[in-house]
Amino acid sequence: QVPGEQRNSSTMELNIKIPARKKLNQVIRFGAVGITGLVIDFLVTWFCKEPLGLNKYLSNIAGFSIAVLNNYMINRYWTFRSKQVQIAKQFVVFFLVSLAGLVLNTAILYLFHHGLQLDFYFAKCLATIIVFGWNYIANSKFTFKD
Repeated sequence: QVPGEQRNSSTMELNIKIPARKKLNQVIRFGAVGITGLVIDFLVTWFCKEPLGLNKYLSNIAGFSIAVLNNYMINRYWTFRSKQVQIAKQFVVFFLVSLAGLVLNTAILYLFHHGLQLDFYFAKCLATIIVFGWNYIANSKFTFKD
């Protein structure tokens, strides 16, 4: 601010509201992408576990992995509108964040399913909701940082 210049309070409010609105839009978009990924994750997990008869944890990894690829592409172009030129490097960071999320997801799933005796798919829902927070924060800070 220039000495002697008065600042308009509505301008200050606007400057505060725009970043908050942008962040809220990102969270909403990230959530929408997450729901798409969740559907893909559950369908692939179910398909691998039920008709193919694979181990439920391997099925979980397969579902999660395919959903990660989908989520990266949509989050890059729609949620965060990334202009990062080094797509391979960005994907590696996204993958590592997702891998950490997978480990967390699988540990929570195991704890809820075996430890608390919750239904496998209900436990998977709870684990997914918990890991959503980790994924958004880590991706906004590391993968798609401005």
